[in-house]
Amino acid sequence: MLNITARPSETKPGEDAAKRVYIETFGCQMNKSDSEHMLGLLDEIGYSQTANLKSADLMILNTCAIREGAEDKVYSYLGAWRKIKESRPNAMIAVGGCVAQDAGSNLVKRAPYVDIVFGTHNLHRLPELVLKAQKSNAPVVEVFQELPEDLPETPVIRQSDISAWVSIIYGCDYNCTYCIVPYVRGREKSRTLEVITQEVKELGEAGYKEVTFLGQNVTAYGHDLDPKIHLGDLLRRAGTIDSIKRLRFITGHPRDLQEGIIDAVAEVETACEYFHIPVQAGDDRTLRRMARGYNVDFYRKQVEKIRKRLPDAAITSDLIVGFPGETEQEFMNTVSLVEEICFDACNTAAYSPRQHTPSANWEAQVPEEEKYERLRFLNTVVAEVSHRRNKRYLGKSAEILVEGRSEKSATRLTGRTRTNKIVNFEGDESLIGKLVTVQIDSANPWALRGNLRSPSLVEIS
Repeated sequence: MLNITARPSETKPGEDAAKRVYIETFGCQMNKSDSEHMLGLLDEIGYSQTANLKSADLMILNTCAIREGAEDKVYSYLGAWRKIKESRPNAMIAVGGCVAQDAGSNLVKRAPYVDIVFGTHNLHRLPELVLKAQKSNAPVVEVFQELPEDLPETPVIRQSDISAWVSIIYGCDYNCTYCIVPYVRGREKSRTLEVITQEVKELGEAGYKEVTFLGQNVTAYGHDLDPKIHLGDLLRRAGTIDSIKRLRFITGHPRDLQEGIIDAVAEVETACEYFHIPVQAGDDRTLRRMARGYNVDFYRKQVEKIRKRLPDAAITSDLIVGFPGETEQEFMNTVSLVEEICFDACNTAAYSPRQHTPSANWEAQVPEEEKYERLRFLNTVVAEVSHRRNKRYLGKSAEILVEGRSEKSATRLTGRTRTNKIVNFEGDESLIGKLVTVQIDSANPWALRGNLRSPSLVEIS
């Protein structure tokens, strides 16, 4: 049985002061999910979460290595944390995540005041490492090169009591020439259907409304299990759990998006009509040099399959500009694909050379100024296309899962449609965590605005 709990409250004045842990998380949803598991593991040895860095007995930096300069960002944070540690000699600093997996013991050579270094493959060992560090006068460094064959299930303290992340597959078997993920996250390893389903069931029993299945390559789920299954099978099984109202998944590889997954999204009532399928580039030569394993026409046909089965589905993507050797025309081919596909949104980035990747050492690196000029232009086009897609919602009603208060207004609520569109509207906080119907009356490239339907028409569950 997994230990699934909501966000803990802070220690109040007058209560027994347990040891406190502060976690700073960089990067993707997988890292955020890992941080929730760190909190669950540390809770078992008496550490409670704190939002106050300066009061923490243990400060953890959960790092991301996807971009160049990631290590510089880590050491910048560590330099600031060092001052806190000097004022609180018993406080400890730990570094985990992808930078730690990559740097290992070299990290403490540069920052000898760090007490613990642990990688992505041995997160489950964190309590033992913390207890060891408490008794040691030297840094504790442990980085596994591969995931354990029998990866243990770990407790989790979630940071939301409405939506939950559930990792279903770890690692990636592709070897894209720009990507460090296979090096720091290892090869693909799926969790079993039974274990995942049990976790989702417990989440429903705990009151969660939405579950997002996570993986570096979530669409590859199940190919390594015996017997083989696929993500569609998991969606169908999880879709029988009535208390869970929404199922999502991110992030997948286009080659693994088989029709059985699309069919399951279309047929499972709780599966949301949302696909995040990174294309990375809109030019065949660039895709070939990236070693993505498909061409533009293949990707185009995958999109056609989705829209034929689910005409109103949202499709989002990731794009890299300035890949080594990318010409101006090749870049414009990417811009043209964005306009052709009409993505609902895109995460964009300038190419960032990473150690351990082939393209980092290639000639014809695009100058930084040129990369960022292309990025600015692409972002303008992406925003225009996203705005056009969002205007389709004007005058229509949408089911919204209310996530909380808007940061920009004390009277405004915010939530998401099934297609993952952010919607802001006026409403009472009693609606947080519930499904409501909102009439959309305005749209920009990043969000929608609307009005709550009359109370008799509000769908609350």
